[in-house]
Amino acid sequence: MSTPKKVTPSGSHKEIHRSHDESVLFTKDNYKWMLIGAVVLTLGFFLMAGGKSSDPNVFDDAAIYGFQRITLAPLLIVGGFIIEIYAIIRKQK
Repeated sequence: MSTPKKVTPSGSHKEIHRSHDESVLFTKDNYKWMLIGAVVLTLGFFLMAGGKSSDPNVFDDAAIYGFQRITLAPLLIVGGFIIEIYAIIRKQK
């Protein structure tokens, strides 16, 4: 397979040389940040889940409206999405 050639206005052909870094969309560092963001998102969704009562006739508002589900879990989810956006936008050095 030959490398692509660039035609210049003068009619000569020049080889286009690309380094491996230019052709890769994401680097290892990007994937590391994406994994960190996915873990933070998963933790946030895990903390938001639950709240099932052993007795369906009893409503326990402390289990549903506690700090963990109302404040901590949404902050982790938003933080996880911010980390994911950073991982996608981050450019290689």
